Amino acid sequence: MGCFFASKRLQRWSLMAGVATLALCASASALADFNRLGQLQNKGFAISAEARLLDAGANALLGSITPDRQLSPASVTKAYLAAAALNRFGPQYRFTSQLVSAGSIEGGVLRGDLVFEGGGDPGLTTENLWRLVQRLYLSGVREVDGALVVSQWRFGSVDCITTDRCNALTRVTNAYSAPLSSAGVNFGSWCVNVAPAITAGEPAQVGLCDSQTSLITIDNQVVTRPANSGTEISAERITDERGDVMRLTGQISTNATARDVYRGAGDAAETTAQVLTGMLNQAGIQVREPWRISSSQPPSSAQRLAAVDSQPLQELLLRIMNYSNNYMADVLALDLVEIPQAQLRQAGQAIENYAQSLPGHGPLTLYSGSGLTTENRTSAQGVNVMLEDMFRQSSLFPSFVAAFQSPANGVMRFIRRGPSTFQNNVMIKTGTLNQPFAVRAAAGYFRTAQGRWGVFSVMVNGNSSTPYLSWSEVLDPLSLDLEAMILAN
Repeated sequence: MGCFFASKRLQRWSLMAGVATLALCASASALADFNRLGQLQNKGFAISAEARLLDAGANALLGSITPDRQLSPASVTKAYLAAAALNRFGPQYRFTSQLVSAGSIEGGVLRGDLVFEGGGDPGLTTENLWRLVQRLYLSGVREVDGALVVSQWRFGSVDCITTDRCNALTRVTNAYSAPLSSAGVNFGSWCVNVAPAITAGEPAQVGLCDSQTSLITIDNQVVTRPANSGTEISAERITDERGDVMRLTGQISTNATARDVYRGAGDAAETTAQVLTGMLNQAGIQVREPWRISSSQPPSSAQRLAAVDSQPLQELLLRIMNYSNNYMADVLALDLVEIPQAQLRQAGQAIENYAQSLPGHGPLTLYSGSGLTTENRTSAQGVNVMLEDMFRQSSLFPSFVAAFQSPANGVMRFIRRGPSTFQNNVMIKTGTLNQPFAVRAAAGYFRTAQGRWGVFSVMVNGNSSTPYLSWSEVLDPLSLDLEAMILAN
């Protein structure tokens, strides 16, 4: 219960009760800072933190720890990206991917190359490509007297600047290190479905999630085990002379449900070419020449044959922010660059340019829009300046704040902790890095007991000498600190 409501109710009681209420409020205010979180400094961690109200003028500050200190924000970077993209494009903006050609259609035959022009859609999926191929079929095309050309002229392939993405060029055991392209599909990843065989001892049944065509090699070493034996599947995408290979090992029980396994592809544009080729074949559209990849823009004489739009930006942001999707974030950041063949540093600079337009923001350095790079730097004060600016924009704020998570209903389970006040009065975006040093960051909005709005930002950075930092070590004290601020105001 907040002090405001308590004091109103207790006004009906004795003067002594009223004095006691004032004492309680004063006590709560005294504790409303970052004193619990700040104890991590004793373990060698660097902290930049600030919380303040948005309606209190000079008295807005509720708590701070070196708020102008430049630290790594990890995936809190995505909040900057969301703000910059909403300001640039607007919530209803859609990215268009299309099939074009400079050739003519004669008797169902396209005389020339069929070009897939990637539109930089961060959320382009197999479903979108199926619609594109169906629209091409309905236009009357049954044969292509040329090649399928996948054009990534806007950007791609994008240079890797992190160890994970560079290693992923040859082998990878995750999906977040997927390569980047303006013509990428399915978040630059392959999806393989693993299901048990009917009989124990037999190999598991495997296949691509979205295609019955064998687009890549699947090295299936998963064995079916008796019911209730447990399911443990490991997967690695390897790229060798065969192209992309999904190597699966482990076991699956006969009574287990099928599992989808995602791993980053070796080349995002090549994956699109393979998927599109399979779809064209299934649709009965013959392509005479082998597919190829291009970084050249289609000629101005090229005519649109079919097109498909992305989801509105505000819906893309829900997935980028809620699931902290790094592929989508970096593709969207690259969309902010106006010149062709953009690279990640240019995307970071585009977001920096947005932040520099905010009075009082201070320094900001971004090498990516996802936050995967520890070289990204900002301050808690700067993050809060950005959050407040978005709060003041009535037409953009609903789309922006909707992309943050409520801890009580969070997609990420690790944030479902802390007191109920924190769980239900906070909207949060988190950021996590473990290498080359630990980063735990969080930022967002809160509503106080009196219904007032506030912003907070916290960055905790380790170094090569500090121990592993779990999320509970950060969220537990942070949730109590924010609870005290919420109840005291």
